[in-house]
Amino acid sequence: MRTFRFLAILAVGLGLGATGYWSVPKRPLWLTHSDVATPAAAAERTVLYYRDPSGAPFWSASPKQDAQGRDYLPVYDNEEPSLGQPESKPKAADASRKILYYRNPMGLPDTSPVPKKDPMGMDYVPVYEGDDSDDGSVRLSPGKIQRTGVTSEPAERRAIRVAVKAPGTIQLDERRVSVIAMRSESFVQKVADVTTGMRVKAGQPLMEIYSSAIAAAAANYIATINSRTAGDDALYGRGSKQRLINLDVPEPAIAAMEATRAVPVTIQWSVPRDGIVLERNAVEGMRASPGDVLFRIADVSVVWALVDVAERDLGNIAVGQPMTIRARSFPGRAFSGTIGVIYPQVNRETRTARVRVELRNPDLALLPEMYVDAEIDTGSSAPVMAVPDSAVLDTGSRQAVLVDKGEGRYEPRAVKLGHRGGGYVEVRDGIKEGEPVVTSANFLIDAESNLRAALKSFAEAGAVEATAPANSGKYIGERQ
Repeated sequence: MRTFRFLAILAVGLGLGATGYWSVPKRPLWLTHSDVATPAAAAERTVLYYRDPSGAPFWSASPKQDAQGRDYLPVYDNEEPSLGQPESKPKAADASRKILYYRNPMGLPDTSPVPKKDPMGMDYVPVYEGDDSDDGSVRLSPGKIQRTGVTSEPAERRAIRVAVKAPGTIQLDERRVSVIAMRSESFVQKVADVTTGMRVKAGQPLMEIYSSAIAAAAANYIATINSRTAGDDALYGRGSKQRLINLDVPEPAIAAMEATRAVPVTIQWSVPRDGIVLERNAVEGMRASPGDVLFRIADVSVVWALVDVAERDLGNIAVGQPMTIRARSFPGRAFSGTIGVIYPQVNRETRTARVRVELRNPDLALLPEMYVDAEIDTGSSAPVMAVPDSAVLDTGSRQAVLVDKGEGRYEPRAVKLGHRGGGYVEVRDGIKEGEPVVTSANFLIDAESNLRAALKSFAEAGAVEATAPANSGKYIGERQ
């Protein structure tokens, strides 16, 4: 009996101990000492929101559990914010300044005429008089200016160099091309060792021609000059010599006839100018009819660059402007010239106009049909008011700059622009010389200005509805 009692007492004691151990919940290992608050301490503090127990960037305005069934941890008003969240306890309002309205702390388009909290328990931020000025300017704190990297540069007068770039090709100068063709029925007796592509010199022999018409004119001329008498040398034989000139007999051949007083069987044709043989059609023994082209020779010491300028750039170019030509075959080398002709026609397909510039080619580096890149300096040496390109906010239909008024105030200013070049843009109207304009982070300031303008409009709309007469409430509700 004594043994039974001892076993019963032992069983009850073990059961109570086990029950007491199992009934106390274990504290999760991820909780720190600061995360566990006593009931008395928790009752004295206000819960702002609840955060994910694993430290993930998730929050909740009311108690909840994560996917593993763990409770979200409360964050109280006297605790530091987690994961870089903004301070939940706002700074005290400045009693010396007038509060216009309160804006949403998260930047949402929501305002309130009186202090309030958002769904997460954060206080609305007061907006003071002066922060929203009626001139459209926006004010930034020194900290925000430093974080966004706002920089300013004064507007000043400078010469803007505008370069128009266009492609082109090298072409022959039309005035420096010679064609050798017969003006009477002839026969090619002999052709010199001259082929297409060769460089020839003026006076160099090309071919020998026999023509019955030329022979008859030469005989008449020789007979005339042999029969002339003293006193009429100046007039005698002028008509017969002119006939030889009309048959395109070279001047050296006529001079040889006068010296020898004999009629040659064949006439030697020579190269009329220095250049390159572009075409050779003469063959020994061939018959050449009047008008047949036997040789085509071009002087390439001076060539043309025909450049196709876009239609939008035609207003910036004029005859006499300097142009720099760079051949793709000679990188690093530039050829200089001036615009000689702007052709009065725009290509229908490419919407370009052709511009011609004359280039000297002493070493014959530029060849016909060679591709080149042209750069036309259309800028003026007269200084104009200019700002950096990065300072302009261009919406397509409106251009503006942000003028730095000092003390963190920035005023948007509409401007009228002119030429661009060298990283600067001409400002024809809108700013004065010396006024500093924002050159970096201006899009962020513009976004801040738009946000504040929207918040101000919401606040004014809320104030109008709050002060509306009682009998107009029905109309406002119907309108909403």
